[in-house]
Amino acid sequence: MRPVLFIIMSAVCFGTTGTAQAYGPQAASSSAVGLTRIVAGGALLAALAWWQGRRGQQRPTTWTRRQLGAVLLGGAAVAAYQPTFFEGARLNGVAVGAVVTLGAAPVLTGLLEWAVRRTPPTRVWFAATACAVAGVTLLSGLLEGSGQGISLRGLVGSLGAALSYAVYTLAAKHLLDEGWQPTVAVGSIFGTAAVIGAPFLLLVDLGWLATGSGIAMVLWLAVVTIVLAYVMFAIGLRSLSASTVATLTLVEPLTACVLGIALLGEQLSGIGWTGLAVLLLGVTLLARPRQRAGATA
Repeated sequence: MRPVLFIIMSAVCFGTTGTAQAYGPQAASSSAVGLTRIVAGGALLAALAWWQGRRGQQRPTTWTRRQLGAVLLGGAAVAAYQPTFFEGARLNGVAVGAVVTLGAAPVLTGLLEWAVRRTPPTRVWFAATACAVAGVTLLSGLLEGSGQGISLRGLVGSLGAALSYAVYTLAAKHLLDEGWQPTVAVGSIFGTAAVIGAPFLLLVDLGWLATGSGIAMVLWLAVVTIVLAYVMFAIGLRSLSASTVATLTLVEPLTACVLGIALLGEQLSGIGWTGLAVLLLGVTLLARPRQRAGATA
């Protein structure tokens, strides 16, 4: 049960991203926020991994080609997530972009894990993922919209973001299976992503970083939604399958919705409340087998 709780807590941290951005400076664009989040958080994670490695000898003494490939591929996937996600949201709207990305991520992770690791998802995973994806769709309010034309380029961008998430998750899982400590695994991957993303900071307006609210927002995003969230994510991922983790992290939009209602004065329709319940059902279905396994052990 503990690995499941770690993943859920990490998803709750992820879910605070939108609220933190809402309380930040209005001059901060989404692309600038995304880049600073990855670069600052990745640098902190890499520093934490280095510090733990120096103190507790947790870093690997030698890297195999597959491990180095996993770090580079995972870092590239983390860096690619931001522009692909924002491209999908820009062309098709936030609701469509988020639904496609969040809905496709667990499915692509399960299929990719099946193809790469020869680990087929369970029937419980299929049922839970179907519920969770349906819940996200209802929660987004997409079905209450007036049906707009879908941009193929935007759809490709959203699916690219989902695939980036799947690739990162499997890369981290490979390092953990190789005996890497959670902090070292995610620190190596996000440190790589920070190096990749840093030059792109020159292309966005960062004037808002000189404000108190800007600094507070970046600190929250870097420390809570990257360092704390991904360390817990890796701890849970070490004991769970990548497909299970991908579905459990759909607690993220649930958290974002609750915070939006409680702190930002947002409203939720009847269909939205139904989506909230269906999403919770999917997460509960996936958590229960682990509880039983733990009790049996």
